[in-house]
Order: sequence, then structure tokens, then C-alpha cells
Amino acid sequence: MSLIPGISRTKPKHRAADKVAELERQLKVQQAQTASAFGQLIGAADTIATLEADLADVRAKRAEAEQVVVCLAADPDERTEERDQALAEASRLRAQLAPYLAADANAHAITVPLAERDTSSFEDQATEPIKVTTLREAFAVGPVVATQGSTDPAHLPAA
Repeated sequence: MSLIPGISRTKPKHRAADKVAELERQLKVQQAQTASAFGQLIGAADTIATLEADLADVRAKRAEAEQVVVCLAADPDERTEERDQALAEASRLRAQLAPYLAADANAHAITVPLAERDTSSFEDQATEPIKVTTLREAFAVGPVVATQGSTDPAHLPAA
């Protein structure tokens, strides 16, 4: 206590109990942060395990897809080779068979005599060609001249 009444201390007293309480509070905060970080670590470990499993699945599927692509790429190559061999064989057989087909076509040729139109009935009588002439030749008319409304023979050109 102060010896002089009315004068108070400006600084609080430092007691050990206060320091212990402060340290306990800091310890609880750090323990909470440690527990939170530990929870995050466990969550991260679970996420990593899940991602590693997904990665293994993706790698397996990728290997399978690559195998399928190799098989599919080989299939058209094989089919192209088989087609080329079949075309060559067909050409060879066609060349070998050509003389036999020609002989068969000549032996079994269909011949038909020239046809003549029967014009004995009136409806089937042959017609004459149509005579096509110009109007000038048909009517023996000279050139057509516009008189532009005049009837005076002096305006008409001489033919």
C-alpha cells in the first residue's frame, strides 16, 4: 500500500498467477491450432490416398486404351492387305475367265432381223415430211414497210 493516501500506483502488480493463466490460455490456443492442423493433415492424407487410387485407375484405363488403339490400328492395316490381295486375285481370275465369257457370249448371241413397220392399216400410214417455209416464201410477199400512218404512195419506198 501506499504510504501517502490518495496516491495510487500506475503500474499493476506482476503476479505469477497472472502469468500462469496467460501461459495456460496460450497453451489452449496452440493446442486448438495443433488439433486443427492435425485434422487438416488427416484430411489431406485421405485426399492424397483417394487421388492416388484415382491415379492408379486412370493409369490402368490409359494402358487399356493404348492397347485398344494398337489393336484398332493393326486391324485396318490387316484389312487393307487382305483387300489388296483379294483385288489382285479377282483381277487374275477375271483375266483367266475372259476368253470363256467371250466364247459363251458369241455362242449364245441373240440376233434379230431388221424390223419393218407394217403400214397396211390406215392409222399406220407413213407421213410426209412437213414443209417448213417462211411467210415471205409462202405468200410471195415483199418486205414489210412501216408507213407510219401515211397512205400517200410517195412515202412508200420502191420495191
